[in-house]
Amino acid sequence: MRINFDFADLEAFLVLCETGSFVGAARHLGHSQSTLTRRIQRLEDELGTALFERTTRSVRPTLAAKRFRARAQTMLDDARESLREMQDETARFRHQTATIVTVAAVPSAIPRLLIPAAGLFAEWAGGARLRIHDLLANEVTEAVLSGDADFGLTSLITQEPGLDFAPLLEDRIVLAVPRGHPLADTGSVAWSELSGHRLILPLQGSGNRALIDRMLARHRISLRWTYEVQRTTTSLEMVRSGLGVAPLPLSAVSLSAGEDQTLRDLVEPEVTRGFWLVTREKGRLSPDALMLHDQIATGRDRGHPSVSPEHSADRTT
Repeated sequence: MRINFDFADLEAFLVLCETGSFVGAARHLGHSQSTLTRRIQRLEDELGTALFERTTRSVRPTLAAKRFRARAQTMLDDARESLREMQDETARFRHQTATIVTVAAVPSAIPRLLIPAAGLFAEWAGGARLRIHDLLANEVTEAVLSGDADFGLTSLITQEPGLDFAPLLEDRIVLAVPRGHPLADTGSVAWSELSGHRLILPLQGSGNRALIDRMLARHRISLRWTYEVQRTTTSLEMVRSGLGVAPLPLSAVSLSAGEDQTLRDLVEPEVTRGFWLVTREKGRLSPDALMLHDQIATGRDRGHPSVSPEHSADRTT
């Protein structure tokens, strides 16, 4: 059964029953008399009966109105109580529906750039929550462009229109080497010296792999990989297991502890990459997202842990 009246119609009916006057009821409700009349007529049409006997001197409720009055009051009271309960519950659980800030980031940017800012964000942002997507560099830009992320941390600038890239810091590629490996006791290692060793490279299509491939092509260095993996953490585990050596961003390994590997500088040439904050050109960040964005932009650490020859022999990562 379809109901064609609303709570305002019920309220008008109850006030008219109370006042016995269209003029008084209209004044009480802040309506014109014509508006009040239309509400009563709509209720009468829906119920299929007259609710008031109108004379030039008075307005009296009919028997049907007297029977309906208690039910109308109950319906209106129930609606008001339900509204109060919902408002109270919304206030009680407001922290669960607070702003969610979504950041897309290449995994190597998370320890040095995102985690320190995330700690401050949790203290300052009240009930706001943080969602982190760790993605490949090209996936980071896609997530920001599509709106799946508020902003991103990437190691690869693209020519995709509609995006802004702001520089954060410079990083460099170093070599993770297992303990006991022939390259573990040397100082720095030239890229050409990796020939003949089992090489663990980032997945084709990733930002780090594109950086390495461009360098190899530019300097006409030919290297054959043995293992190709998607995640830096996988590369590190394979190095620790003695499966090979892995060129990796220093930022990705400098915070990882272990006794089964060491780091060596990669030279001839030295390969560096940047980290960028990526946002949509015409997008507007929410106050909470802007807070986190600005904290990353101003609180980044531009320094790099040293893996120079005089330190690298004893350095574990």
